[in-house]
Amino acid sequence: MEQLDVGGLRIAFEMTGAGPPLVLLHGGLGDHRVWRRQLDTFADAWTVVVWDAPGCGGSSDPPGTFGLSDYADCLAGLVTGLGLVRPHVLGLSFGGGLAIALSDRYPDLPRSLVLASAYAGWAGSLPPEEVDRRLSMATADAERPPEEWVEHYLPTFFASEVDQEVIDDTVAMMLDTRPAGMLPMLRAFAEADLRSVLPGISVPTLLLYGDADVRAPLPVAEGLHAAIPTSQLVLLPGVGHVHNLEAPERFDEQVRRFLLEVEAAPSGPRARS
Repeated sequence: MEQLDVGGLRIAFEMTGAGPPLVLLHGGLGDHRVWRRQLDTFADAWTVVVWDAPGCGGSSDPPGTFGLSDYADCLAGLVTGLGLVRPHVLGLSFGGGLAIALSDRYPDLPRSLVLASAYAGWAGSLPPEEVDRRLSMATADAERPPEEWVEHYLPTFFASEVDQEVIDDTVAMMLDTRPAGMLPMLRAFAEADLRSVLPGISVPTLLLYGDADVRAPLPVAEGLHAAIPTSQLVLLPGVGHVHNLEAPERFDEQVRRFLLEVEAAPSGPRARS
């Protein structure tokens, strides 16, 4: 991977393909490797950029006080540093919340949003007791060797049987997590409440969820859809949280359809569907 200095942090990224820019944002307990398939799938029509968020993969660890707005500023710095003009921004889970925060702080930056298994921050999408439960569990896990806890998360990522290669790749990413990266991300996202931001999103937005997702269940998807005036909601039947790995063909098909629609349509907010 290449690296770029952004605000004093070393940010690792990979860029491939040709065409309008498409930035892919991974979720928590992961890094750019979650997009390995999509790098190839979308490079025929888009310049695809994946990053390792601060504290993940090959990127520098952020300060312990790093908040979601800091992650958004860092992402905007990477986009600007790479000379990307109005990229499509696709975020998975935490990455989806980050995409929302980016659009709030830099409303003229994204051309469209694809929010996959996304939250309006944990505080903005989940009951307080569930936020406390998740944060307490993940904080305790961050202080233990990953080998002791990675297996507990897998059943919440996938709703159906997936290839062993997918399991192996997912476990490998989680084994590479480190407390200095994991803890700031967890705390930032647990505290984030982006509900007030959603009605102001004016770019075309695809909400893409698995209908069997236990981490970002249907009420989370419906809440975002009701609040974002430019959104369309697509549910993938029988699919869980990390659906770009569990059902990659269906995921890729929906993303490609949406992006091509955006590029073919006149500029301006799209109608609800």
